[in-house]
Amino acid sequence: METKRKSPYYPDIPLFLILIPFISGFNYYLTYSNVKFNGWFVFTYTLDTLIGYAAWLAVRRIILWLDRKISYDRFAKRVILQFLLTTFVGLFIISFLTELSSLIVKGKWAHPSFYNYDLFIIAIWFFFINAIYVMIHYYYQWQGTEQKVLLEKQKLQTGFLVKEGKNETQVPFEDIMGFSVESEYVVLYTSEGKQYFLDTTLEKVATELPSDVFFRLNRQFIINRNRITGFSKLENGKISVSVMQESVLPSEIPVSRTKAPAFKRWFRTLG
Repeated sequence: METKRKSPYYPDIPLFLILIPFISGFNYYLTYSNVKFNGWFVFTYTLDTLIGYAAWLAVRRIILWLDRKISYDRFAKRVILQFLLTTFVGLFIISFLTELSSLIVKGKWAHPSFYNYDLFIIAIWFFFINAIYVMIHYYYQWQGTEQKVLLEKQKLQTGFLVKEGKNETQVPFEDIMGFSVESEYVVLYTSEGKQYFLDTTLEKVATELPSDVFFRLNRQFIINRNRITGFSKLENGKISVSVMQESVLPSEIPVSRTKAPAFKRWFRTLG
């Protein structure tokens, strides 16, 4: 089942909600040699973290705006423009809010060292933040390509390829009852009573099967939907899947508590 993402860069929001406070703390470590953990520290650290959130939100909005204007197909232009825009806007917001908070709290401008040292460190963090967004984009692009290749492969493939001596034969999916692990091999069972011993793993076999037809019940069995008659509940959230009696496969196959919900959704949706 495909998981819907909440944003094109998910999980950037929960990631940076955690990462920004860490960045603020790390900046304190780099900037101050002697930090006193008192009420003033809590106040300034909280204020800097909130300023960091404001700058990150601006950066995120710029990236989403650039997504509508310039695609990553024009990689150099997109990345350079993104890094320059987000860094400039982010540093401006941080500088403005730092000066404003300094005037309100202390009644004077921020210390000149803020522009000589602190701002340089913050600029490096913006490079890091942009790199995360670029990596997330290309990860989802790669993931989408992999899914498309798999879907196309499943559409074109009408059966599972097995070896018979020196020949290769494609066993139609509808003729396959299931697969089981036997010693060092995976065994394919057909409705005609044939068995093929495959020198592979059950994990690899699962990637080559249409997910709407086959389900991997546990570490030992993959079963065709047309061989499953139902399921019953066991203790601790486990279930037992019933398989047609005339099959060479076991009539009852246990499914773990963690996998049971996925099986129920699959079985009821495709039933």
